[in-house]
Amino acid sequence: MKTPFDWLARTINRHPYTVAGIAAALFVIALFGTTMLSMETGDDTYIDKDTPRGALLNHYKDTYGSDAIMILFEADDVINPEVLAYIDTLQEDIANERYVESVSGIVTLMKQANGGVLPASQADISRITANTPSAVLERYLPSQLMTITAITLEPGVSSDVQNQVLTSLKALISTTEPPPGLSVTLSGSPAFRMEMQEEMGTSMGMLIMAAMLLMVVAVMLLFSHVRYRLLPVAVVAVGLILTFGFMGIFGIPISMTVIGAFPVLIGIGIDYAIQFHSRLDETIQHAGLAEAVTATVAQAGPSVLIAMGATSMGFIAMLFAPVPMVADFGITCTIGVVCCYIAALVIVPAFALIMHYRPKAHHGMMDDVASCELDWKGCDETPQHAAASRGSIIEHYDIMLGRLAYTIAKHPLPVLLLCGIVAIAGLQFDTQVPVNADEETFVPSDMPALLDMKKITRTMGSTSSIPVLIASDNVLDGDTLTWIHDFGEYELRDDRITGVTSIATLLATYNGGTMPASSAEVAATLELIPEATRDRYLNGNTEAVMEFSTVDMEMDVTQTFVKDIEKDLAWNEQPPGVTARVTGSMEMFAALMDDIRSSKTTMTITGFVFILGFLLLVYRKFRAVSPLIPIIFIVGWNGAIMYLFGLDYSPLTAVLGSMSIGVASEYTILIMERCEEERAKGLDIYEAIQTSVQKIGTAITVSGLTTVFGFSALILSAFNMIANFGLVTVITVAFSLIGAICIMPAVISLTYRFSGPPGRSPLPAASGE
Repeated sequence: MKTPFDWLARTINRHPYTVAGIAAALFVIALFGTTMLSMETGDDTYIDKDTPRGALLNHYKDTYGSDAIMILFEADDVINPEVLAYIDTLQEDIANERYVESVSGIVTLMKQANGGVLPASQADISRITANTPSAVLERYLPSQLMTITAITLEPGVSSDVQNQVLTSLKALISTTEPPPGLSVTLSGSPAFRMEMQEEMGTSMGMLIMAAMLLMVVAVMLLFSHVRYRLLPVAVVAVGLILTFGFMGIFGIPISMTVIGAFPVLIGIGIDYAIQFHSRLDETIQHAGLAEAVTATVAQAGPSVLIAMGATSMGFIAMLFAPVPMVADFGITCTIGVVCCYIAALVIVPAFALIMHYRPKAHHGMMDDVASCELDWKGCDETPQHAAASRGSIIEHYDIMLGRLAYTIAKHPLPVLLLCGIVAIAGLQFDTQVPVNADEETFVPSDMPALLDMKKITRTMGSTSSIPVLIASDNVLDGDTLTWIHDFGEYELRDDRITGVTSIATLLATYNGGTMPASSAEVAATLELIPEATRDRYLNGNTEAVMEFSTVDMEMDVTQTFVKDIEKDLAWNEQPPGVTARVTGSMEMFAALMDDIRSSKTTMTITGFVFILGFLLLVYRKFRAVSPLIPIIFIVGWNGAIMYLFGLDYSPLTAVLGSMSIGVASEYTILIMERCEEERAKGLDIYEAIQTSVQKIGTAITVSGLTTVFGFSALILSAFNMIANFGLVTVITVAFSLIGAICIMPAVISLTYRFSGPPGRSPLPAASGE
């Protein structure tokens, strides 16, 4: 029965130029799709808007406000009349910008204290500063050298709109002429995120170029025995363009973690391309070009498809993560491995036919080894070497692997016990690895926007607040207002809280310092509150907000603080029909720590279940579980490495478990499949294990090393989160090689002892045997 792979092989053989034309058309479409790519930062990458918490946060930001943009003014004396006049003019221009709701700063304070007019003399300025309460003055003027202006945007503006406003403000500031010695810097969360987007774009280009260069070096060194040895690099480049294109077409944004996926795809994709190229080169040694193309597509194609399917299962498990950027990472990797597989399956044979591919004249050990990795139906004899290759390092390494595998297969229990103990210890260490959800630690420590944010935080305290959203049929009811006021006073006893603002505090402020006593007084007082101020804390009669300003806190302290507020809300029972819930960015990042901690375990278990189901579906026998046993050890070893290296779990390193399952399963499946083939030829289990590892062990090692080259590009990233991910994934690939070459023989030997001979029927004997 003809398979789709047989049809594809026949089509490529008959119509190579047509196939190449169709591939080129898809490539052009993908190039167009890359123009539709979007870069995503901010809340959408951390929380799903479809969840109750995400919907609440989205509603809060749409209704009550967005992050403020800060302007940092620095000079030898920021309150001399010339500087204040410049700030006043700039603030008036900014107030006229679209989407800007209000602008406040030191000149606002000066005008309020001077009858609405900016003081023109140094004496008037000194009088105003002397009469202003120090707590208020320090907020606007932390020192004579620096002052800060806050720009409040309209509630609910998107990140794209915030970027537009920032771009307009940069253009506006560039057209002004500050007094000599005065520096003007845009800062705040929107400016931080915008610069992070720009840095991410630069970092992504650098990472991909670095990974491709490292791949070229690896292929030049390790794949020099074939003609057109850089073809796999070109295939991976096409696979990446296809991935970029489909992401753009389907609207999948690029976030901080998705950037880390591309070097991963380069490492995996180069493996697919090398395998198809090796099989083509090996087959053409003793057959015609058309037959070599058929063998490459129809025989190697299904084998690589199984490995690719198992790898994809690990990535698909990430779709169940509660953090959107982690799910995007899984989607990107799944699309990427499929695109790289299809690109390699089609381009390598089509290119060979168009270029009339012929092998190099002389080959050695490396040819036989590389071509054996997926040649599960052939390559049964001892490789024949050119004279110059006899006794080479590669050959000695191959023989050494076979002997090692034989020894391990003979004594599986000590090996499994030792590795299992280390894995169990690693799983225990894993529980002590800290979780980090602080966005500021993800970016380069010397990023200008981050340094400006820290400068503002040091002088003004935290620029973020923790809002509590209160809902009822009538939040202006006397009992509800009293509860809002009393709860705010109760929370002020906490040293971590520096102030509270709510509709209750506004009513008290505009009512002479006391709460209105009746509904009529409440209504009258509301009329006195400026509409823009009132709407930031009141939404009709059914919803209100309390905002707690805080000291600057580390993320783990913030997480504890948020939980303390939630406990206080439960303790201070609201009036009947009133609900109060904590929301805001600080709550989101605090909850993100719990999401990372729980999702990394969930994704790992889900990955195991998916791959087990996939293997049982493909092989239809219980022995299919054996490739997963070494991977369980690898996951444990990863935990030990994270702990010993002092790393922490971030939204990116949280995918390490499920990604390890996907990457390592390819190597363990190769060993298992080859061993089954050798058993079917009549070898006993120990000879089959030795022969399998001896024939494909070096090829797996070379494949793993090329993957390491791809992953190692991540270490070059200026983003700490991506660089740490690169480090641990390089180690994980090394663990995957150890698991396949050292652990898998022990697992196969032990499972054979308990389950007996494999279910697969031996191949029919040739005539004359």
